Amino acid sequence: MEAKHEKYKRLLARSQTLPPVPTAVAHPCDESSLKGAVEAAQLRLIAPILVGPTARIEAVAKQFDIDISRFEKVDAPHSHASAEAAVGLASAGKAEMLMKGSLHTDELMGAVVRKEAGLRTVRRISHCFIMDVPALDRAFIITDAAVNIFPTLEEKVDIVQNAIDLAAALGIKQPKVAILSAMETVNPKVQSTLEAAALCKMADRGQIAGGLLDGPLALDNAISLTAAQIKKIESPVAGKADILVVPDLEAGNMLAKSLSFMAEADAAGIVLGARVPIILTSRADSVMTRLASCAVAALVAKARREAASKAIA
Repeated sequence: MEAKHEKYKRLLARSQTLPPVPTAVAHPCDESSLKGAVEAAQLRLIAPILVGPTARIEAVAKQFDIDISRFEKVDAPHSHASAEAAVGLASAGKAEMLMKGSLHTDELMGAVVRKEAGLRTVRRISHCFIMDVPALDRAFIITDAAVNIFPTLEEKVDIVQNAIDLAAALGIKQPKVAILSAMETVNPKVQSTLEAAALCKMADRGQIAGGLLDGPLALDNAISLTAAQIKKIESPVAGKADILVVPDLEAGNMLAKSLSFMAEADAAGIVLGARVPIILTSRADSVMTRLASCAVAALVAKARREAASKAIA
């Protein structure tokens, strides 16, 4: 068994070789969100721009002895205005990433998806958890457990592609993608098995690129070679999945939280599909999880810069 946080520590080490990424931190008005941004800055993961009511942010910093003197601040009167101002910085190219502070996720994402904000792309916006489970030998991605409630097949194409692109940014070449259901056979009565089969055929036809897909797969034979062998499943993905694509948000949320609270896993989170990566953290997140979320986003930002440079060349 690998030591707890070992996989995240490797991510941090990779991202610390990069320049700090300018990051608009929306409404960091409590101890955990402000301290998280500052600690990420101390590790040179991000260069935070603190967006929100300046007097309130400074009061929190003073109360909890957090030094924010060297960071740029953008004053905004309340949380909605903070979200809009942070998104404006990203839209103007002054920030390469967004980071959620102590406002509601809906407030930040509402500002992101507004057409006038200019952050939407042709892709569906989706969320990925990068899970560090001590009992497993690798980190893996769960999607979507936070944004899309009951995604359609068309939306799942983008969800899968976002996750594949994330895996590539993390250094995983041709990630193995398991499309999860309650069973590993196609059953016309179970919609998720039909969509899994369709997604795999779409990958065969080049409609999803960069990953190796298989499904439907049940959770056990997606992550356990032994389970796959017992069930005689011949697949390059079964037992080796890097990405777990869940049928809907409820299944994904329960899976991620079960691993966090019953298997001592950490769950770094990132939102993809917009023009900039979005770091979504929870007040319940550990320091390591917050830092890992920043590290993942920094690696995504690097991959996007490199893709943009190639496109110009």
